[in-house]
Amino acid sequence: MSDRTLGFCALIFASLMAWFGHDLQAPFSYEPVGPRAFPMLIALIIALCGAWLMFKHWRDRRAGEPIDWPRLLLMVVYIFGYALLFETLGFIIATAIVTVLIGRLFGGAWGKMIIGGVVMGVLFFLLFDRALDVVLPLGLLEFLS
Repeated sequence: MSDRTLGFCALIFASLMAWFGHDLQAPFSYEPVGPRAFPMLIALIIALCGAWLMFKHWRDRRAGEPIDWPRLLLMVVYIFGYALLFETLGFIIATAIVTVLIGRLFGGAWGKMIIGGVVMGVLFFLLFDRALDVVLPLGLLEFLS
């Protein structure tokens, strides 16, 4: 897939994300920014990255590398599995598992992927659940609370 194609897809995705995220409202106001700020910020970042990918080699007309469909489809399966098991396993375990699996798809070593997955799951949990007050499920680790 060429950078231009990926950039265009990122722009479409960012537009959809902004469209769906624009109407998010909390039933009660507990913070000044509200729930729409996070998806809108992420949509902006994705759009900027997509635009950069589209225009960084504007004059280059070469086609990109062919799409590795089996790897792409396996990554989609992993993401759906993550969404399905998110509450049951909990944020930390589900995030660690999907990080390891996707890291392996891109050739990461098992040891590094396991360490990275666990560290990422724990640090993101602490960031979102504890620092930003975004309630995340503990799942199998419910005994820790």
